[in-house]
Amino acid sequence: MRETAAPEETSSLTNRIWRWLATGFFFALFGIGGLLLSIIWFTLLRLIIRQPEKLHRMTLNSIRNSFRFFLAGLRLVGVMDYRFTGDEKFQQDAGCLIVANHPSLLDYVILASRMPRCDCIVKQALLRNPFLRGVIKAAGYLINSGSDALLQACDTRLKAGGTLLVFPEGTRTLPEKPMTLQRGAANIALRAGCDIRIVHISCQPPMLTKKGKWYQIPKAKPQFVITVGEKIKANNFLAESDLSPALAARRLTQHLRTELMRSNTQNNEK
Repeated sequence: MRETAAPEETSSLTNRIWRWLATGFFFALFGIGGLLLSIIWFTLLRLIIRQPEKLHRMTLNSIRNSFRFFLAGLRLVGVMDYRFTGDEKFQQDAGCLIVANHPSLLDYVILASRMPRCDCIVKQALLRNPFLRGVIKAAGYLINSGSDALLQACDTRLKAGGTLLVFPEGTRTLPEKPMTLQRGAANIALRAGCDIRIVHISCQPPMLTKKGKWYQIPKAKPQFVITVGEKIKANNFLAESDLSPALAARRLTQHLRTELMRSNTQNNEK
């Protein structure tokens, strides 16, 4: 594992201008790359591979490798850096729900680049994005329509051995704001009876936050630290006597928040 140096308090004006230019370039590259994958590469895969399961596996592998290439480029030119702790645990996560906090726009890209398989729930509005629509459909990502059908689709995907990534905050975290979780992740886990893997992401200084624009470059190169924690058994919360599904979801959500906050405290102390 490559170690990452602690970020400096500030960088030179020349470095910040370089990171601004490089960030703009890679921001554009991400969109163009998604469009080219959809139009050219995924079309070729559909023509060559006729078995649906193999086609889906090859599609997800293509996305993962594209993300690795993208992140390697960001690291190479000095836009950001990152390191994982415990990412070998992802090898054990077939049929598991991955729950992570969400400080940056890059969170999904970083996690999906390292997970052997990454099924994801995406916002319905992204289907209107011409650069991402083809990738979402080719990968078979689940669409967050807010209906009971989504819970059933998640249940089916997990029981088929998928690894489902969920950001229970529902949107990117605002820096220095208290963490608030929605109950969707807990409801999915309780319905599927699956384990939950806790993942904590920290980014210092903050980059591509909910209110931050791509051109708002941090004063120092951002450092991402991704800590893959232990599993939680969702069924333990249903096993408690006289516990209704709604109360179980509430308690599980509180537990997830506690675990994510504990991970944040531990990372800050290191």
